[in-house]
Amino acid sequence: MVLDTTKHYPVLLNEIISIITPQHGGTFIDCTFGQGGYTNKILSFKNSQVIGLDRDPKSKKEADKISKEFQNRFIFKNKKFSELQNLKLKNEKIRGIIFDLGFSYTQIKDDTKGLSFNSTGKLNMQMGLNSFSACDVINKLDIFELTKIFKFFGEEKEAKKIAINIIKERKIQEIDTKVLVKLIERVKRKKTFKTHSATKIFQALRIFVNQEISELINGLVSASKVLKKDGVLAVVTFHSLEDKIVKYFFKSLSENKSVSRYLPKINQQKILFRMPEKKPIIPSDKEISENLPSRSAKLRYVFKKEDFYEFETDIHRKFKYLVDIENFGKKL
Repeated sequence: MVLDTTKHYPVLLNEIISIITPQHGGTFIDCTFGQGGYTNKILSFKNSQVIGLDRDPKSKKEADKISKEFQNRFIFKNKKFSELQNLKLKNEKIRGIIFDLGFSYTQIKDDTKGLSFNSTGKLNMQMGLNSFSACDVINKLDIFELTKIFKFFGEEKEAKKIAINIIKERKIQEIDTKVLVKLIERVKRKKTFKTHSATKIFQALRIFVNQEISELINGLVSASKVLKKDGVLAVVTFHSLEDKIVKYFFKSLSENKSVSRYLPKINQQKILFRMPEKKPIIPSDKEISENLPSRSAKLRYVFKKEDFYEFETDIHRKFKYLVDIENFGKKL
């Protein structure tokens, strides 16, 4: 099989459709619309409606095409998914909410975004609705802050060495994409890697620039409030940090116990979620052979058991140390 490298492949599409069952109709929210892969498939079932969200303004071009084809059944909003509750959807029968935390081929290959270490020019990594860029991060934050970002968001063992070299280099010149890649390779030149040596640093910068940790946490909480009873919340993650957050959130609200031993007892008698599978669903060998980037994908999902909106969760407390790192961006 020859893979069409210009096409975006929605990951675990068949598995998602089998879980959310759009053939039974209802309204679904595609929180990461992207190129519209999930949305198009859901709308192929005639009694379904979709509300698509994406922070990337460039997604509107694809959204406009779908709007023409599926009039009155599709709405697009250029918003972050953390803003779900601002859509005022409590009167809607939301049967499913989907998050795909990956990036489309077109986004990765877009040099203006600078998501890839193969990009050229100024560092960016802004996905839309941002307040600062990767260039600001690399050229303005101090050694302590850069080290924390690289260590916790990229799980980079050479975080401090790379941060020190960045500080030295930026005294000579502004650091762009090519300079940063060379600098990382210089620090890690004696080692062999299955992936590019700059992968972890670029992941860390992208997470930080787009505030992906707080976005995910707030998005999960908002989605859980918007979703109706028996509705499904499905999330596809692509790295361990995302999966850790989703797994904790789903598990902690699927069990009949105090949300945290550090918090006082609460009167929340009802369990919010039913979690049919403890282990994540991963792509088949066939899907991986057709779409290699899907190899790191993990799908977790839950069903909302009760139709209530106010519930207790310690998700913010649990991952406060990561949000505190994101808050370094407030000085930029």
